[in-house]
Amino acid sequence: MTSVASELRKRTWTKGAYFISTDASLVPVPQLNDMFDSEQFYWGKALPDDAMREMLDNSLVFGLYERDVEAGDTVTSSAARDSPDKSALTFLGLARCVTDFTTLIYLTDVWVGSETRGKGLGKWLIKCVQEVVNEQPHLRRSMLFTGDWERSVPFYRELMGMEVVKFRQGEGLAMMEKRGPGHPRFVKEESG
Repeated sequence: MTSVASELRKRTWTKGAYFISTDASLVPVPQLNDMFDSEQFYWGKALPDDAMREMLDNSLVFGLYERDVEAGDTVTSSAARDSPDKSALTFLGLARCVTDFTTLIYLTDVWVGSETRGKGLGKWLIKCVQEVVNEQPHLRRSMLFTGDWERSVPFYRELMGMEVVKFRQGEGLAMMEKRGPGHPRFVKEESG
């Protein structure tokens, strides 16, 4: 029997010349690190190549690419591994899910290159993520963090049905964090 994780890591979608795959091995680590180092990616920073590859391998990654082929405007989804050759792909964007593949999906590192924006590819990328979210029969929660109240909150509300968690001391859920050295605004604690 094949595991849910291995099946989800074989998903593909095509839309004309564009291609989305959950095959993390297709993501070009040097290009991804360049993206992590860019001003567009304000919530993180580049990692050593081996750490970046391990991060990708331990996540459910949705890579967005343009294929070197002429294609119609059809949209397809497939569970089969029909990934094209890496050399035929131009890396355009990413959405990464930290997940146990059963009960929790944490969406992070959603990015589409500025030269590609305005073509509906970001919406398509998130719709592909949501397709996978909707297929999880034991899912307790999908979640994300965003600091962009003007664009991202309405975007994820519309495409994923997400709602802002209301915070009131002593009621409901409390979202908590402790920043680590990989956070761009990490401050090392004084030992005393």
